[in-house]
Amino acid sequence: MSDVHYMTPEGLEKLKQELNHLKTKARKDIAQEIAEARAKGDLSENAEYHAAKEAQGHLEARIAQLNEIVAKARVIEAAADTSTVVILSTVEVKNLKVNKTFKYTLVSENEADIKKGKISVTSPIGKGLLGKRAGEQVEIQTPGGLIKFEILSISR
Repeated sequence: MSDVHYMTPEGLEKLKQELNHLKTKARKDIAQEIAEARAKGDLSENAEYHAAKEAQGHLEARIAQLNEIVAKARVIEAAADTSTVVILSTVEVKNLKVNKTFKYTLVSENEADIKKGKISVTSPIGKGLLGKRAGEQVEIQTPGGLIKFEILSISR
């Protein structure tokens, strides 16, 4: 992971809520599952016990990951300047190959959600749009091939 995790205030709050849930309710639930499985006898052949222990390992790994992200998080606010594409910009682009218009908001990779139109600044399209201006055309290499976009507008 990178040294700094840039996030919106909402994104950081969402991660903190998830972390709190995992540390409290999820840990308690896993401990209960382990106790119930342990009560069933021989642990060497107890599939429920091994599954619960594996789930506990995944839970602890996620908690460690979220702890690191939250510790290294830096809250960013949208800049007032809309002359170039930066993180938190909402960019309306036209895919010149298929002649369709799309609207994307560039966010940190932890907040990306394509269904909501939020793409990561570390994604191929996000990287390709950063620093560009309205009216510019840009060619971006994606896993699906080369895509040519025209930037129609930039807003916050």
